Amino acid sequence: MFWLAYMTEDITLIYLWDKESLKAYTFGHQLTMAFLNSLISMVPRLLFTYFALYYVLSKLLNSRRNRGQYLAILLLAWAVSTAIYRAIQVYILYPVIYHRTTNYVPFFHPGWFMQLAIDIGFVAGLAIMIKQFRLQLADRQMRNDLIRDKLETELKFLRNQTNPHFLFNTLNNIYALARKKSDETADVVMKLSKLLRFMLYEAKNPLIKISDEVRILDDYIELEKLRYNDRLTLSFIREIDDENEPIAPLLLIPFVENAFKHGASESRFESYINIDLRLQNGILEFCVENTKEKYGKGLNDENIGLTNVRRQLELIYREHTVSINSEETLFKVNLVINLRKYANL
Repeated sequence: MFWLAYMTEDITLIYLWDKESLKAYTFGHQLTMAFLNSLISMVPRLLFTYFALYYVLSKLLNSRRNRGQYLAILLLAWAVSTAIYRAIQVYILYPVIYHRTTNYVPFFHPGWFMQLAIDIGFVAGLAIMIKQFRLQLADRQMRNDLIRDKLETELKFLRNQTNPHFLFNTLNNIYALARKKSDETADVVMKLSKLLRFMLYEAKNPLIKISDEVRILDDYIELEKLRYNDRLTLSFIREIDDENEPIAPLLLIPFVENAFKHGASESRFESYINIDLRLQNGILEFCVENTKEKYGKGLNDENIGLTNVRRQLELIYREHTVSINSEETLFKVNLVINLRKYANL
């Protein structure tokens, strides 16, 4: 594409330059002469350009010791290419193509040598500049691909890490129910199976519907409530304008799991968990509030819980905020996400 564009421009300039001295020829003949002139003159340009690109340039950039030597080779190649260019003009273009109709200039003419050297140097410099620009773009793309692959791997690792603690708690509940030969055992096993199926298959998708995320929250809450009798009061309010709004899977469960693990499970008396989920025009507001022991942990498990989900949010969404309010007997987390502003991995 580069040489085609350059040759088109060169033919145009040659035609405009020579048309006054070639009035005796037709337009088609003049254009043919300009084309042959450009085509034959392209030989020394190509030779020098590709010699500089694929031999000298790499040596100049990668070798610190012999740069002077390679620079001298480049200048010598430039001079030789200019001499070849001049020989083509004098011995081919002037007598054969133009039939000696243009003004004859001696072979060793300083002005012509200077003009041809600039011509070769210009096209070679332009080609080298474009080549280096393309290499920089390719290098930047490769670095971006490596960074994206690293971030995607990190995101997968974070999601795998959220293999929830509730699995162990639920297995204990199932064991206790089985010992009592409770009629609820089969139902609990089925709900646990649904959750595991979701985590194994559907959670591998980058996005799911908000209705599916809410359904998983409901199933998880039902499983956790089995551990607490009347000492836990739980409310889950949701206002969603679009049930099909996409969201990253398993993004909300860590906040609810946090409330059970460090709220209800650590409380010896009556406790409550209030969950409020609102979605309007792609803006998700999710609030989880729970009681805690007065001298319990001030912050939740940052290694796998909140730290994990914070990093996931950074990798997935550009616009989000997570605020934590920890008091003596109350812990509250507020999450706000613009679900339509994705981060560029």
